[in-house]
Amino acid sequence: MYREKSLRTNAEGESCLKQALRSRVTWIAAVFLFGYVGAGGALGGWIVTFMRRERGGGDFESGIVATGFWTGIAAGRLVLSFITPKLGEKLAVLVRSRSDSKLHKLIVRQIYIVIAIICQLMFWLVPSFHVSAVFVALQGFFLGPLFPAVIVAATKALPPHLHVSAIGFAAAIGVGGGAALPFAIGSLAQAKGLGVLQPIILAVLAALLVLWLCFPKMEKRKTEGEVPPPPPEERRKRWLNVDIDLVETIRRVVMRASGGQMVATS
Repeated sequence: MYREKSLRTNAEGESCLKQALRSRVTWIAAVFLFGYVGAGGALGGWIVTFMRRERGGGDFESGIVATGFWTGIAAGRLVLSFITPKLGEKLAVLVRSRSDSKLHKLIVRQIYIVIAIICQLMFWLVPSFHVSAVFVALQGFFLGPLFPAVIVAATKALPPHLHVSAIGFAAAIGVGGGAALPFAIGSLAQAKGLGVLQPIILAVLAALLVLWLCFPKMEKRKTEGEVPPPPPEERRKRWLNVDIDLVETIRRVVMRASGGQMVATS
């Protein structure tokens, strides 16, 4: 059944990769993974040297901090995958109605990115070895579920026959980020010192939050996927709908501004 559907979709003879590259979702996921894998590789690769030089830690203690970061990533992917579906019942005012579990997962992962940014700020601004060690581990914990979150979001936004091409392309770009960002930070650290690690990681995390907001709205995905959007009664159940499509919002603002200029000119 899946094969027949894919053949019908590709009847024009165009490759799946070309179709995937025309989708905004593919490029958002690719750039997101580039920054995400790059930030994780940079932190994991340079944290030992940073803790030794900037926080005055010993070799063994600094190595334990790096272990805590990677352990936090593994623990976050394991633990938060069970906590995320239950978190909405306690934070319904902030994230979703109980009937919209897909929207809930998107918003909760926005919260994860914000918490990771706060942990990075504490890691940067508090010059204490022990405080830095704790917040590095917490940062890894909340960054952990973001990689699978992007994969899931991309599969829900793209038709099935584009999943392999789009996710494969995004993952390949992500691996490139794991090589490029640590190299770039090392080059800057050689000239400016390891203090550049903190603002660069913070800027990357802020960019990841913006990119996450650029994914299409959940209701728009349902409509494009020929699934009827939720009825008005279900929408009114949401106390606060913060499912933002930043690209669509900017596009509407530009169109309104250009329309206003045309009316003023005429």
